[in-house]
Amino acid sequence: MQLVDDIGIRAEKDKDILLMTHIVLGYPSFAVNREVISQMVENGVDLIEMQIPFSEPMADGPMIVKANQDAIDNNVTVADCLEFAAEITVRHDIPFLFMTYYNIIFKYGEEKFLRRAQELKIKGLIVPDISPEEGKAFFALAEKYQIAVIMIFAPTSTAERMKELASYGNGFIYCVARKGVTGRATSFDEEFNSYLERCRRSTRRPLAVGFGISSKKDVDYLTGKADIAVIGTRTIKLVDAEGAAAVGPFIRGLRE
Repeated sequence: MQLVDDIGIRAEKDKDILLMTHIVLGYPSFAVNREVISQMVENGVDLIEMQIPFSEPMADGPMIVKANQDAIDNNVTVADCLEFAAEITVRHDIPFLFMTYYNIIFKYGEEKFLRRAQELKIKGLIVPDISPEEGKAFFALAEKYQIAVIMIFAPTSTAERMKELASYGNGFIYCVARKGVTGRATSFDEEFNSYLERCRRSTRRPLAVGFGISSKKDVDYLTGKADIAVIGTRTIKLVDAEGAAAVGPFIRGLRE
């Protein structure tokens, strides 16, 4: 197992692949977020990305878009999200990342946001709508505050672009499993395998694969091909349908 040392992941010897999950902060409530995170950590999740709600989440599918909007409609603020993160990162001894969009960070103030993230022990940021060419100052500030900016590969990325992206940021590389947005199933076929091989050749960093990962079968397929499997929409749907208590058995079942 390849370790992601610079964002604090400690891979256990019996884990052939790590699990990363995704929650939308404030959806359906912070109380439910708190219970869901506990269920995730207690059942073997290795790191969690916490999404700060934004009104136009371009990389997200209908389920996560709705969760973002519902949180905003419930008056969830950036300050609320940061306060919640302060509680959670102390309570649970795994790495936490923020996922959000650049407008949130820009409006808050780049350095102010990064300084606060460091104080909260946030290990990384996933910001889909900022490129390294546009965000050179931001990337430099993130390095100053020891926050890993996670770069994103897509099936449409050329080998040259992958190598360029891999020269920026830190931590791991997030490999989007298919074209489009989150939520739809991903086809694991030769085209997908070829894409992951291109990703692997482009960087020595660990690879996280997300978008459409929703079952033990998916996680098993990625084992040996990727370092981290990312489960997002599936757990949000599960909470909506069955409540937070259903998350623990689901997560546990991904490795049984």
